Amino acid sequence: MPGSRRSSVDQGYSGRLDCEPLTVTLPAHCSVYQLRLCICIEAQEQNIHPDPFAVLDPEKYSLLYTRGDELFEAYDDCQVIRTLDIPWLRDDSQCLSAHLLVKPVVAADPEEMRRQQQCLSELIGYDLEREVSNRLGELMFTRRKLASPRRLELRNRNDTLYATEPWITTAPLSEDLQDWLKRTFCVNLHYIKVISLSMQANLTDTPEALLEVFRSAMKEQELKYDASESFVLKVTGREEFLSGEHSLQQFFWVRQCLKANQDLHLTVVPVSQLPPETVTSVDWPLVDGFSGNFSSHDDLSLEGKDLDDIFMISLWDCDRRFRVKLIGFDIPTLPNKCPQSVYVEATILYGSKVFYSVSSSPKAFADELLWNEWLEFDVLLRDLPRGAKLGLTIVTSAGGDPKLAPSTSSRRSTEQQKVKGKVLYFVNLLLIDHRSILSQGLHTLHMWSYPESGEGSVTYQADKLSSTTNPDTSKSMAISFLLDCYSFPVVFPNHLKFTDSSGAPSHTTPGTSPTLSARYVSSLPEYLRRIDWMNYKAVDDVHWLLSKWNPMELDICVALELLSTDFPDEVVRKLAVQRLDILSNDDVLKYLLQLVQTLKVETYHDSFLARFLIQRALRSKRIGHFFFWYIRSEVAGCLYFRQRMAVILEAFLLGCGQAMLDGLTLQVQAVETLHKVALDIKALFPDKSDLSYTASQKLQELLRQVRLPAEFLLPFDPRIKAGTILIDKCKVMASKKKPLWLEFSPMASPTLTTPVGIIFKHGDDLRQDMLVIQVLVLMDSIWQEKSLDLNLVPYGCISTGLNAGMIEIVRNAVTIAMIQRNNGGSAGAFKNDALFEWLKSKGPLQEIHFTTVEKFVKSCAGYCVATYVLGIGDRHNDNIMVTDQGNMFHIDFGHILGNRKKFIGQSREYGPFVLTPDFVYVMGRDKGCNSLSFRRFRDTCTQAYLSLRSHSRLLVTLFSLMMLTGIPELSADKDMRYLREVLHEEQTEEAAKEHFLKQISLCLENGWKVQTNFWVHLIGESHSR
Repeated sequence: MPGSRRSSVDQGYSGRLDCEPLTVTLPAHCSVYQLRLCICIEAQEQNIHPDPFAVLDPEKYSLLYTRGDELFEAYDDCQVIRTLDIPWLRDDSQCLSAHLLVKPVVAADPEEMRRQQQCLSELIGYDLEREVSNRLGELMFTRRKLASPRRLELRNRNDTLYATEPWITTAPLSEDLQDWLKRTFCVNLHYIKVISLSMQANLTDTPEALLEVFRSAMKEQELKYDASESFVLKVTGREEFLSGEHSLQQFFWVRQCLKANQDLHLTVVPVSQLPPETVTSVDWPLVDGFSGNFSSHDDLSLEGKDLDDIFMISLWDCDRRFRVKLIGFDIPTLPNKCPQSVYVEATILYGSKVFYSVSSSPKAFADELLWNEWLEFDVLLRDLPRGAKLGLTIVTSAGGDPKLAPSTSSRRSTEQQKVKGKVLYFVNLLLIDHRSILSQGLHTLHMWSYPESGEGSVTYQADKLSSTTNPDTSKSMAISFLLDCYSFPVVFPNHLKFTDSSGAPSHTTPGTSPTLSARYVSSLPEYLRRIDWMNYKAVDDVHWLLSKWNPMELDICVALELLSTDFPDEVVRKLAVQRLDILSNDDVLKYLLQLVQTLKVETYHDSFLARFLIQRALRSKRIGHFFFWYIRSEVAGCLYFRQRMAVILEAFLLGCGQAMLDGLTLQVQAVETLHKVALDIKALFPDKSDLSYTASQKLQELLRQVRLPAEFLLPFDPRIKAGTILIDKCKVMASKKKPLWLEFSPMASPTLTTPVGIIFKHGDDLRQDMLVIQVLVLMDSIWQEKSLDLNLVPYGCISTGLNAGMIEIVRNAVTIAMIQRNNGGSAGAFKNDALFEWLKSKGPLQEIHFTTVEKFVKSCAGYCVATYVLGIGDRHNDNIMVTDQGNMFHIDFGHILGNRKKFIGQSREYGPFVLTPDFVYVMGRDKGCNSLSFRRFRDTCTQAYLSLRSHSRLLVTLFSLMMLTGIPELSADKDMRYLREVLHEEQTEEAAKEHFLKQISLCLENGWKVQTNFWVHLIGESHSR
């Protein structure tokens, strides 16, 4: 960057134009376009180019400079020269100089680009090329800017470590695995068809220690192999590796095998035989890192400048009020129900908060209306923050009477205007665009129809954040308005210049600057909520203070909270992302679901958060896999952010290795094929309740006609590969959404393996189930940190598109309803010993006491606490399951956060969670007499509950961020209040413990009511069958 900050300093550029050198000199505050103009004039005067005017066209000629080993392009013609990230030199006259290359734009092979774009479009589920308007539009601008962080990540990536990334945990061993620290266990190593050997290993051994034993065995048996070759251990039958310097106790698979008393089988794989992760995509050329940013206000200030020296205006020099001239609107087709009269409400939005509101005069509704009315806001242009939006809504006049429409007002009242009618259409415009330039002149925007209640997924949280216009221009409402025009571009400056010795902002008066302390780090969100974001000097104060803040001091809860809709400020969000950057891959995966949703809060496509997620997805194959599916699901289901999600996904895919791309392509092909089959089945059997016996036969017939990949990784678990489909085992499940039960052959393994089973479902938004399962995994990690293993079963579940997705089939498990049904029919709901007798039939009698009951006690305690805290409702005997080994678990999370299912206005829930007489009978409690197992159940429940209370802020934050999804049962502040209340944050630990024990007592008192509910459910199911 230039050393001097005086705009009068000249800068010199030594350039080469078609191999002819030339030098131009111009003021530091000129734009890239002025530089092009000078080069054009100089080339014309020296007659060194046949068409010097072609240099003015960035589509024909690029201005390039070298930094390190890379060439960068000065992409934005409006960018101030001194902000270019060029290696600057200073001559004796104190003039800054730099070397540039003026080079003709060379287009890539069009056929290769066409094939690549087709592949990307299929993976993304959307063709971005259809939306490219111009090179400076946000889509193309973002594409070019995201190339830099991608290239940087790939330059530093080790492809072998990337391809063999292990699944590990740092949680301490649970109590039932502690004994293995003193014992050895058997490990079986397999090397192609050359050798298989067994050895004894300790939990403290490393993968390299096992490989040393392998090398010694090969040498002793004089078997040939390349000793110089590097090897890695792969779990036999799974796409999972044991690699790195981790001890065996840290690997998930090792713990799982020991827990299940399974032998550990590993395959020795030469690194040279791993699928290549070479990146073959044709990438965008790099652009200047400061594109879209301008100089400081002092550099841009009009003060002391002649007219000839003015090329752009600082927004902070604009002292006039912001206003908009409403011209009118027109709609091609009138709606079925036309309102009598309407008015236009114009608001200034920042994040999800409305700062100012002005309303037009009402007019009788028609297909075309003209206003020609100025709407003026009580805010100065200079105070508009980067990220502010102009929101326009068309609203019906209350009662259809134009006289009752709200009067024009420049200030937003704290309460909704009582006379406000129904919102019909809405649209938002970014007042400062992605290039930091103020919007000016005439605009015509196509508006979104505001859906009726229950008619779509639009929520206040989502729609008010989007600045996307309706792509259906032929049918949508179009609104036209005029913003004030200026003779020059008005740009948002980077910062104010610091002038005093303290380093504080020059406009801050002594004693008025707020101060922050690490002691108050948890209160940072509350402090920032009190800032007047419509005062540019106050905002600059905050930015200065945050620049002094160490991101490492932030708690992860605070960092996540700073990414919510309350904090659209770029500097605030950058601080939060800097804290996230030190998270391990496992921790990033814990919060990835929410982080993808918070991309909707970002003002522009290109953001610190987007760059962070792309880089971490390219660094970790595990993160990349789930990042792909989380983003792709939003591309399919969220129109308002489709372009943003698509361009971010494209930026990730362009950095993926070939093996990763091939794997994702097979998954997408499988999902698209199964999606079509699911739709065909629903069309053939449209009845919601009745399922013909021929449905499964028809499914098998359809599966024989389609072409599924020979093998593909499961979207909900990339460690498992599904082979050929086992058509005879596939069926349509008896449910109104007609889910498909599908089975596939497993990967080859020396151990006995069952088929890979998935349920493919269309018609439900699985993101709510994904959220609950994600939080169950988080709860499990909290408990594991305290060596408390509650045997949860967080089965795989993933949304693969709009109201479509996959669910893992948990093997060797049945519903409580099936156990009861097979033990007396519907009357089985009242047989307290039915569950115990079923468990007893699954193994030796001694195991029911020492193993099965123990697993049941722990898992029942875990799910009682989890379902209570999460407020999971609609609990009946068909969505509670148990495995042969005694693991009890819940499925189907359609009602959460206390939103109970009701029948004739009455709640169908008879307790805070499900703890029925047959459950406590397994624990040895009968006729009110407590057993040792039941007392252990109570103790485990309270220990688990108290552990979650210390993480209440994290749980509330994760759920609040998911409000951006538009999930109906996660859309209001009351849903967050439920979490806070149920965790009893304000109570002492002893009071909280007593509270949960009372909940257990309440469940025991109402156990017979729950059994009656189970009985009613069994009768209803028998009638539907």
